[in-house]
Amino acid sequence: MKRILFFSLVAIMLSFSTWAQTIDSQDKRYMVLGVAFYNLENLFDTINNNGKYDLEFSPEGAKKWDSEKYHAKLNNMAQAIASLATEVTPLGPAIIGVAEIENRSVLDDLVKNEQIKEWQLQVIHHDSPDRRGIDVGLLYNPYYFEPLHVTNHTLVIDGDSTFRTRDQMCVTGLLSGEKVSVIVNHWPSRLGGEQRSSHLREAAAALSKHIADSVWNVDPNQAVIIMGDLNDDPFNKSCSKILGAKKERKKVDEHGFFNPFWKTLDKGIGSLAYRGVWNLFDQIIISGNTLGGKQTGLNYLSHRVHNKDFLTQQDGKYRGYPLRTFSGVKFLNGYSDHYPTIVYFLKEITE
Repeated sequence: MKRILFFSLVAIMLSFSTWAQTIDSQDKRYMVLGVAFYNLENLFDTINNNGKYDLEFSPEGAKKWDSEKYHAKLNNMAQAIASLATEVTPLGPAIIGVAEIENRSVLDDLVKNEQIKEWQLQVIHHDSPDRRGIDVGLLYNPYYFEPLHVTNHTLVIDGDSTFRTRDQMCVTGLLSGEKVSVIVNHWPSRLGGEQRSSHLREAAAALSKHIADSVWNVDPNQAVIIMGDLNDDPFNKSCSKILGAKKERKKVDEHGFFNPFWKTLDKGIGSLAYRGVWNLFDQIIISGNTLGGKQTGLNYLSHRVHNKDFLTQQDGKYRGYPLRTFSGVKFLNGYSDHYPTIVYFLKEITE
């Protein structure tokens, strides 16, 4: 099977309903590269090795989490990821950031699923100090992405020595030959209320900004992508002020950030819903030097919330919401309470 496919501009335009920029020459060849994020909603194995936080996802717990349910969950997650493939990205996204995973082994099991096995996805994982025992991770297709190095960054809150959350993972590598750093996040939750917990996410945003600035101190020309379940919307202070991710691309400096999902939320489209209100916590925020400048060979093309019908509850009280794995302790055999999100980049092929 041919692993790397090139397309004319016309073919690419026919595959996307939105077009982010104008390219003069239609005689050139391009590669489309997808970069996705997906909160896998408690992808736990069946072994209780983390005390009370892990007990519910064990055969003895309230959810009766056994091998049958675990493999059904893996199959559903693989189906959702497989559906991210398009005509111009037939092997799916080049990079997929993930959250709410228990350990590396669940990702190893996931990438072996028959629905995505052909993609030969590789796993990057790091054990975080999070109290619930959940981490972030990265899946990548080695035909498109070559990791060079990985750093993990712990969020420390001044005056709170007991605070524990997910580390931020920064993976630097070559995306079709273009150097990029991907910072995968799962920022602190809104437990206790949005306002009372906002300082935690603002601190997380400051850490992401610091990581990005450190990357640019080493190589000012490379692209930076900040992705994750941020537990805040694009307009919240953490994203819009601390990180400085802007709604309008024309206002973004090369070392600033553009948040393409802000206008998506303005249209009423979110990645999760709570009490009848849509939020767009699952964001992929891109550096200004991917917006058509000359610093990188990656050019932002399009983005979307992957809110497919099969990922959506079709009836009942939560009709129209993402179809999750459980409702309380009732097994729904669903997918996740979050939709995947994805951003596409163009790379001109000059070989």
